[in-house]
Formats: sequence, structure tokens, C-alpha cells
Amino acid sequence: MRLIILGPPGAGKGTQASRIAEHFGIPAISTGDIFRANIKNETELGLQVKEILASGGYVSDEITNAIVEDRLAQEDCAAGFLLDGYPRTLAQVEALDAMLAAQGAGLDRVLELTAEDEVVVRRLLGRAEIEGRVDDTEDVIRERMAIYHRETKPLSDTYRGRGLLVEVDGDGEVDEVTRRIIAALA
Repeated sequence: MRLIILGPPGAGKGTQASRIAEHFGIPAISTGDIFRANIKNETELGLQVKEILASGGYVSDEITNAIVEDRLAQEDCAAGFLLDGYPRTLAQVEALDAMLAAQGAGLDRVLELTAEDEVVVRRLLGRAEIEGRVDDTEDVIRERMAIYHRETKPLSDTYRGRGLLVEVDGDGEVDEVTRRIIAALA
């Protein structure tokens, strides 16, 4: 199964992605995790990404597309994958379409976790305290939400138009949300 999980930052995508991937026996690929690992290891990419994220911005399409293309070419993705954090823009949708077409493949579903903005801000501020994420200040979170609504939310309409979008309410207990997702993808 080839899946994308969409939703605002803090909607629970990362938590649910690992559960969905385990259920379907596919790798969960988080561009955010890839970027954070590079930051932690202080790679050249990591230093670029650290500066971008600290200001609340998103990493460029060029950098992100190259990372995703490399990851999807790995053997464990042959039977499917779940992309978390990609695509974020319509240009990235086009790049992903081209990557999959080159493999003779396509997406099976696009899952969108929905959540109200204030719920997301509250979750991310709590996560920042627990995990010590310096990039999750309220101003940065609100900037990321504005970018999400402007650039990423339109992807929902694109995938809805292709008949691939499945919307699931991301608010509630983790297990309850997981059950809703699995039922929606069945």
C-alpha cells in the first residue's frame, strides 16, 4: 500500500504513521525525522535545515524532493510506504507523481487527519515542553500553521479530485483515532 498522511503540524501524523505502517507492514517515511537526524548529526543538510526550521519555514522543494526520491528507491519501499510530511506543496505533488510514474506505481490513498488550529497549538506547545523542541514556540507554531493553510491544505483538494482523499478526525484518544483510520483505509 502506498499512502500519504496529511494534516496540520501537531494533528498526530507521526504517532499515527507508525501505527498505520505497522498495520500494513510498510515503512513510515517522515521527512521531519530525516531532517532532525541530519540536524542532530550536524551534516551540511542539517545545518541548512536547522536555520530554516528555527524561523518557522519549510525546507525547499528541491532538497525535500531529492531526499524523498532517494528514500523511495530503497528496497523496503518496493511493496509500499507511508509518507509523513511530504508532499507539502503542489510542486511536490508533481515531483512525487513523476517519481512514482518512473517506478510504474501510484498512490493507493491519501489520509488527511483533521484538527482545529487551537487544538494543534496546544498539542505542539505541550510537545515542545516534553521533548525540549526549541523550534516549537507559539509564534513559530502559528507561522507553520499559516504556511500549512496556504501551501499544504490545497493538496487535500487535489487528492480529493483524484478520488484518493480519506478524511479522519484526528482529535481524541490515540487508539480511538487509530481505529478510525484503519476502518477508513479498509
